[in-house]
Amino acid sequence: MRFLKTLILPVFLATVWISLSEFVRNELLFKSYWVDHYKDLGIIFPSAPINGIVWGVWSLLFAMAIFFMMKKFSVLQTAFLAWLTGFIMMWVVIGNLNVLPLSLLVFAIPLSFLECILAAWIISKVKA
Repeated sequence: MRFLKTLILPVFLATVWISLSEFVRNELLFKSYWVDHYKDLGIIFPSAPINGIVWGVWSLLFAMAIFFMMKKFSVLQTAFLAWLTGFIMMWVVIGNLNVLPLSLLVFAIPLSFLECILAAWIISKVKA
């Protein structure tokens, strides 16, 4: 039962938060940015169910990484490291591939950092 409270529950709840945050940001608030940018590139924005599943897996892996970072760092330090490794590196790669709508970063930077802070906070509170 301790395993459930100290590992499974914090990772699960952080995964739910990350998934919801990503969905709201990328599907509800800013999907038009993505669709228009991809259209300008002459390609179709990938929004098949399999893409959602892959983002769910990404959310789980990201939550697990945050969980393990929390073992060594504070909430704020973990949030920064998670943001750097989860988002900044992703933006460098998709920017290099020219599939990142740069105008989106004005919204994505603060919202993604908030996502990391709350995920780290959830893990710190639930596993305590």
